Amino acid sequence: MIDPRRIRLLNENRDGKGTVIYWMSRDQRVRQNWALLFARRKAELLQQPLVVLFTLAPSFLHAPLRHYDFMLKGLQEVETDLKTLNIPFVLLQGKPKTELPRFAEKIKAGVVVTDFSPQNISGKWKKEVARQLTAPLYEVDAHNIVPCWIASGKQEYSARTLRPKINALLGEFLTDFPELEPLASPSACQPIDWSDVYRNVHADPDVPPVEWLKPGEKAAKQCLESFLRNRLASYAEKHNDPNAGATSHLSAYLHFGQISAQFIAMQARKSEAPKTDKKAFLEELIVRRELSDNYCCYNDHYDSFEGIPAWARESLKQHAGDRREYLYTPQEFASATTHDRLWNAAQLELITTGVMHGYMRMYWAKKILEWSETPEQAFESAIFLNDRFALDGREPNGYAGVAWSIGGLHDRPWFDRPVYGKIRYMNASGCARKFDVNRYIARYAQPKPSITA
Repeated sequence: MIDPRRIRLLNENRDGKGTVIYWMSRDQRVRQNWALLFARRKAELLQQPLVVLFTLAPSFLHAPLRHYDFMLKGLQEVETDLKTLNIPFVLLQGKPKTELPRFAEKIKAGVVVTDFSPQNISGKWKKEVARQLTAPLYEVDAHNIVPCWIASGKQEYSARTLRPKINALLGEFLTDFPELEPLASPSACQPIDWSDVYRNVHADPDVPPVEWLKPGEKAAKQCLESFLRNRLASYAEKHNDPNAGATSHLSAYLHFGQISAQFIAMQARKSEAPKTDKKAFLEELIVRRELSDNYCCYNDHYDSFEGIPAWARESLKQHAGDRREYLYTPQEFASATTHDRLWNAAQLELITTGVMHGYMRMYWAKKILEWSETPEQAFESAIFLNDRFALDGREPNGYAGVAWSIGGLHDRPWFDRPVYGKIRYMNASGCARKFDVNRYIARYAQPKPSITA
């Protein structure tokens, strides 16, 4: 059964007779997907066909080839897996507000189901589509374990305030998934010409795909199994050490919805790892990740300086005229050519692998604040660099992470100091007390790449 609190109606239309469309967006997977399960159930109750639809914008918030490649390879797997379940998969190229209503009208859709995202662009698309549909548009939170609008109806101050609300509801929402039943008979569907799709994507090739992390739902499950078997048992002790290799490597899969956070949590709970390690991992996976969705859901300025707490904005503006010992341009940041070998190593990790260790991402963002002309410029640079190179860019975790590092989000005021004001401070000597910085630097010591900002 699907908890009805996970579902909300975005327009006032009633279920009609006609094909049920699952408009797949944030959750790009076949298994453990509440939105697809709900659409399948609707099709069964209404005795109507089901089709899964993906609308591919030719460009999306300046995403480079690295991101499009990871996503499109995952969607190819979605098409293959759906075919084994007799569920057709359609990919439309163009703006959702144009392509989805046109397709729904063409096939006389009776119901449209989509998945939840707290981000502005997704909300705008859904409002535009909902106005044009004659069918109901249902939104299902298939990304969070506790649905975002159920966990809290407001922007939470910190993990401390959201945690008890999440924990109080976990017993109701952290459950096993039912099986996705195949359709009784296959439906005619034209195979997707993926080479044509790639040709029509306007993605910057200067940020190429990564080779070390294979995209797709199967690879995500294998990555999870490897983490549970080999690294979870040392997570609490080692996950903040960038040299330890103790992290899950699941962030890109979670970002593209190629694996369910709820499924990860269930599997982690069942593992034989020590309780302390499971607790530390589940805190990051559930509370911290869902706190980021909460921030983006209830703060329209989540990706800009204006979204940070008032005390932080005021403090940073008071120190905007402070002398900066170093100043760097966006191009210098992008090409990892600062004076700081540790910072450069973090940027090179991001450029070459598409990920940056979480501890280093905090240091990285705070130094951008320290070495930028204004805090507004620092915020803009950090968001741009993260979204350009990180496989989990354009993600609530990234926006919240930058807002925490530069703008005190989900934190408290600290001792006042130059440039930072009352924002929490970090420096290289503090990193050296945590881990072997020279070892980390050596891993990414290489000629600087030619990167354009």
